[in-house]
Amino acid sequence: MMGRRYDPERRQRIIDAAIAVVGERGIGGLSHRAVAAEADVPLGSTTYHFATLDDLLVAALDQVNAEWLADMERWERDAPPDAPLADGMAGLMEMLLTGDRKRLELEYELYLAALRRTSVRPLAAAFLDRMTELLVRRTGDVDVARAINALFDGMLLQVLLTGREFDREEARAAFARVTG
Repeated sequence: MMGRRYDPERRQRIIDAAIAVVGERGIGGLSHRAVAAEADVPLGSTTYHFATLDDLLVAALDQVNAEWLADMERWERDAPPDAPLADGMAGLMEMLLTGDRKRLELEYELYLAALRRTSVRPLAAAFLDRMTELLVRRTGDVDVARAINALFDGMLLQVLLTGREFDREEARAAFARVTG
């Protein structure tokens, strides 16, 4: 009889596979079977590590959020302290929209899953709180930081949903109105 194969990376491969499946098929395409096939693991491995699809979705969102926040922390840390925040936010939006568009769409799809899946809401809320904390470093005002975050998400979603061209000057002007 063959013993169980030691595979310490299996859980991570399953999470990565879930992210890939959602990126290719959307959240509606997420299933233990699809993830097992993508991760090249037995179906029982996905249910062993993640009893429900919501558990798997939470793990995927947690990883995507961690990557997004790391990118935002780098951006905030590297931005010149005296540069106008409106310019920085418009530049960040432009960078995101001209970068890996599929990744950006995936991040928002996972983020918006919280609308229908209550298990995901605490992660989405924690993500918003962390983004606000990062922006407070620049604004010194939590209300302004929240408004900037809402404007940022709203403008990005509008571009993603409508396919219209991103207008950096329009974005800069909108951020300047919010930042004062």
